Amino acid sequence: MVSWLVRQWHNLLEWLNRLAAQHPIGFDIGLALVVVALIALLVHIGYVMWRIVRPTARTGRAQAGAGGGPGVADAAAHLTYAAELARAGRYAEALGHRFLALVLELDRRKALRFHASKTPAEYVGEARLTDRGRASLAQLVAQLYRHLFGAVPCDAGEYATFGEAARELARGQYVVPA
Repeated sequence: MVSWLVRQWHNLLEWLNRLAAQHPIGFDIGLALVVVALIALLVHIGYVMWRIVRPTARTGRAQAGAGGGPGVADAAAHLTYAAELARAGRYAEALGHRFLALVLELDRRKALRFHASKTPAEYVGEARLTDRGRASLAQLVAQLYRHLFGAVPCDAGEYATFGEAARELARGQYVVPA
């Protein structure tokens, strides 16, 4: 395999030397075009790399929550953002922030452990809640999945029902003491 590559390399060099001897002007033009293409390729690679690192170069670090909403803040911030989304009629998105506020509040009460990579269903399995509290959390997760991932439309009434159930769970009356 290596000897074949070496032979092909030598054949290419011979062909280039013959081309340079037989057509010197054409060879120079071809070489200039290859150099211009290489420079253009290097400039393009540099531009793409600059675009990739530009947000961190400008701010010194990546912005949390650059997707338009708050990053992982406290429960109150997510409640506020959920209310803003609900006022704008974006109930399905508001459910996500309302659920995150609930999870952060349950984390504060030591009923579960928040981690950004966990799915909502994982919280149901680990939550230290009474049977009624766990059932309520499971219903909230099912409703969240139905609207966010099942694309079932969510209206103001469903959002209000979700919010009331989440508020009841967040009060901590269903938390099993550690």
